[in-house]
Amino acid sequence: MTPLRPSIGRIARSTRPIVVTRALATFSAPAPQLPPSGDRVRIVEVGPRDGLQNEKGIIPLAMKIEFIERLAKTGLRDIEAGAFVSPKWVPQMADSSRILEHLLKAPPTSPYPINYPFLVPNLKGLKAALSVCEKLSPLSTTNGKTANSHQPDPERTPVNPVPAPQPTELSIFIAATDSFSLKNTNCTIAESLTRLDPVVTFATSLHIPIRAYISVVLGCPYDGPHVSPITVADLSNKLLDMGCSEISLGDTTGMGTAPRTQALFRILRDAGVPMEKLAGHFHDTYGQALVNCAVALDAGVRVLDSSVAGLGGCPYARGATGNVATEEVVYFLQSVGMEPGVDLGKIAEVGDWVSGVLGRENGSRVGKALLAREEG
Repeated sequence: MTPLRPSIGRIARSTRPIVVTRALATFSAPAPQLPPSGDRVRIVEVGPRDGLQNEKGIIPLAMKIEFIERLAKTGLRDIEAGAFVSPKWVPQMADSSRILEHLLKAPPTSPYPINYPFLVPNLKGLKAALSVCEKLSPLSTTNGKTANSHQPDPERTPVNPVPAPQPTELSIFIAATDSFSLKNTNCTIAESLTRLDPVVTFATSLHIPIRAYISVVLGCPYDGPHVSPITVADLSNKLLDMGCSEISLGDTTGMGTAPRTQALFRILRDAGVPMEKLAGHFHDTYGQALVNCAVALDAGVRVLDSSVAGLGGCPYARGATGNVATEEVVYFLQSVGMEPGVDLGKIAEVGDWVSGVLGRENGSRVGKALLAREEG
């Protein structure tokens, strides 16, 4: 695929629609510039964590596990399962240790490996995640000494990795504006980087990949829509240099538009950020999430975050709605000849099920249309 790289000014003046707009205008007739059939796109399902974390009523542990197990039968290879965060601030994630323990002891049956990332925002969260592994596999070696059920200490240098089982991936997050960072984590961007460095260092020393989320890359609830793309590029490079394996760019407020998203990826590329290390994470507050997904694909990104039934939101971004629905992303990708490896019918059924359990309207138009057609 030839990336689109015109300036914002050229986009505004051009009368020729960009490729992604044509692709979205007619799902049945892909534009000729779109990628050839079989171009693979990896979907990271964030429903069990990002999708559920802001639900007001506490969801039973059994339901969360069933949610993950249903998703595991759809063809998804990456399912974000929980977060080791303060139960005071995010009570919905208070049972993440039990979810991790369940997945390590009895992972859902699947013909292929499934990655279950957990969010660890700081050293305390990392230690909490590793303590679950310690409970299941108590012997470990640190600094040449063997201990029984010792508490992992990121300040000590590990000689050997903590024995399996352990998480297949962990994730961290940082914001692209100081305003959002101070409201969310009570520290500046620079202070966040300092706090995250030992988390990444210790996790990677145990051969656990770290995925980094950068929030508000296309709009901040406090600073408005014009977030500096240069700051986003600088953060991306610093996180990759720190040892992160992938950067997920989050349009937390859903303010992103096609021209600004296109400009962001152009600046990222010019700053030397590899497109293969990036993921797009778009919210649908203004109905632009799928457009922005397509812009990311045009730029060369091949990983998209999404949430079944459009679950999600942001407590620090008033009015922000959920993530782009997984059903919409799968339908779009298949319609333009790209391969997400996900069974659309099965994912629609999961979206319908979880919406019913939560007592909320299904946020996926594709899912509702498919199920209505089957019932009719």
